[in-house]
Amino acid sequence: MNTTNVSGHVNGLSDIVQNDLEMSSLHKVSVRPPESMMHSIKDSVKETFFPDDPFKQFKNQPRKRKLLLGVRYIFPILEWAPRYSFKFFRSDLIADSSFVPPLVYAILGSSRDIAIGGVAITSLILASALEKEVSHTQNPELYLHLALSATFLAGIFQAIMGIFRLGFIIDFLSHATLIGFMAGAAVVVSLQQLKGFLGLKEFTKKTDIVSVMRSVWKQTDKWKWETIVIGIAFLCFLLITRHISKKKPKLFWISAAAPLTTIIIGTLLVLSTHLEKHGVQIIGNLKSGLNPVTVNDLVLNGKHLKAIIKIGLIISIITITEGVAIGRTFALIKKYHIDGNKEMIAMGMMNMIGPCFSCYMTTGIFSRTAVNFNAGCKTAVSNIVMSIAVMLTLLFLTSLFHYTPLVALSSIITSAMLGLIDIQGAHHLWKVDKVDFLVAMAAFVGVVFGNIEIGLAVAVTISVLRVILHVSRPHTAVLGNIPNTTIYRNTEQYPDAKRVPGILILRIDGPIYFSNSSYLRERIMRWIDDEEERKDNGNTSQYVILDMAPVTTIDTSGIKMLEELKRTVEIKGLQLVLSNPGSDLMEKLQKARLIEILGENWIFLTISEAVKVCCSLLNSRKLNGEMNIDNDDQGGG
Repeated sequence: MNTTNVSGHVNGLSDIVQNDLEMSSLHKVSVRPPESMMHSIKDSVKETFFPDDPFKQFKNQPRKRKLLLGVRYIFPILEWAPRYSFKFFRSDLIADSSFVPPLVYAILGSSRDIAIGGVAITSLILASALEKEVSHTQNPELYLHLALSATFLAGIFQAIMGIFRLGFIIDFLSHATLIGFMAGAAVVVSLQQLKGFLGLKEFTKKTDIVSVMRSVWKQTDKWKWETIVIGIAFLCFLLITRHISKKKPKLFWISAAAPLTTIIIGTLLVLSTHLEKHGVQIIGNLKSGLNPVTVNDLVLNGKHLKAIIKIGLIISIITITEGVAIGRTFALIKKYHIDGNKEMIAMGMMNMIGPCFSCYMTTGIFSRTAVNFNAGCKTAVSNIVMSIAVMLTLLFLTSLFHYTPLVALSSIITSAMLGLIDIQGAHHLWKVDKVDFLVAMAAFVGVVFGNIEIGLAVAVTISVLRVILHVSRPHTAVLGNIPNTTIYRNTEQYPDAKRVPGILILRIDGPIYFSNSSYLRERIMRWIDDEEERKDNGNTSQYVILDMAPVTTIDTSGIKMLEELKRTVEIKGLQLVLSNPGSDLMEKLQKARLIEILGENWIFLTISEAVKVCCSLLNSRKLNGEMNIDNDDQGGG
């Protein structure tokens, strides 16, 4: 009875696919013509380092046009400048009255929002590393020269990484990482503003929440109520103006002008009431004039060269990672894309030119970028405007900021941080992908309880481990036939999909590498063993079809695994069949002579064609078996 049912199902399936056989013959899986090693390397380099094909626009263009396109590619400012409008200038002018970005980045960078400056962690790393080489108290001049030299070399490293298209390194900063990083950085920056809000003169240099709160609570006797009141008032003013602008977009200028208004009101308040005498800290004297040219002070030889190369390499990686993470965070909010390679070149050139004018290591600063973002910045013109404004300020206007209260600056920064904690985004991660939520929380906790670098390192490590896990443990599935079609899908995803009697169809969802070949062999054999346990139901399999369509590539360990799998299934009396292998896979199988071992006739273009042949052979065997039984019965009679 079971044999009749199996035969009927096989015959039914054969009838379905027989129509296709009448329309067309079986297709042979082709192998692409062999390529030279240089051509293969060229294709690999192109796919790895130039996936976006940045030189596509240069094809079939006259020489002058190619030159113009090349200049635009190197200097992104030339791409958007022709389309610049007064409307954008109005937003950029208002936005950039809040921070100071470098002019170099404005010309070369691809981010519209990022603000450039020195960051605490880089300063600490640079200071601690240089202190091992020279004392800043005993030889301050050499100490300064080494700091500038390390910055210059870091810029070279960053530019080289960008030129050689190593921006894919930054791609390990996933969307989940950015959500956690942004929230953590917002908390950290807000906590740092407690110094200004409470009027404290001494404050921890550490950024983790434990150290900050310990420093705050140890100085409760030094809190200044005047500063606290002013800070809360300014913060409420900034939040109210932002709320008004959100409710009525036409009044966007109210929120945009609020930071400058806060500075003016705070300065006038101190001037009129002399609050500096009551513990309200002010900016004080600012040195006027531009910094001197220091190109001749760079130390690029001598006994300290090895040390500054090491320092430069370390801080180059840290700053480019942090800078691009900040840039991508705000680009994500505004729904545009920044090029990691261009960012490396821009920051590299910035840190190469900066040391020639008394500037040490700089990168994107979260707090300044947040202020710029909230002020409504539209393009990099905001950077150019502020570069000019700062130059004029340093030359002529520094005395005007003498009485500006530090708490006013703290309130501006804190208001910019609020709202950047994406609770809805984190909740979405939790609903969609728990591992992504874990990555976001790792970045958040790492930044808040450690520092930015720890947060990024932990989040990236978890992301990399997840990738390694996916590669080393690729998903496999049993496929079944969708009724009345020649389509085969995962039986768990499609419960209506019918498994073909006598045939076990498996799909490998990923490339086959040394890291997963043993796992795949064991997993496939487990599927086969599970299938053999169904013998009592008359469902003994005789063919194992591997759908190789998702297998993008294979290495020698994977080839060896297929060879061993072939021998193992033959011992069990089964036939191994491959369907839809890709060109790269077929090329390697041919070079390894595995096609000869597997049998060229057992490699098919589609699962459907493989099933056709296997079903036909199963039918033939069953018919021959029934005929033999009839002959035995007649002979016995």
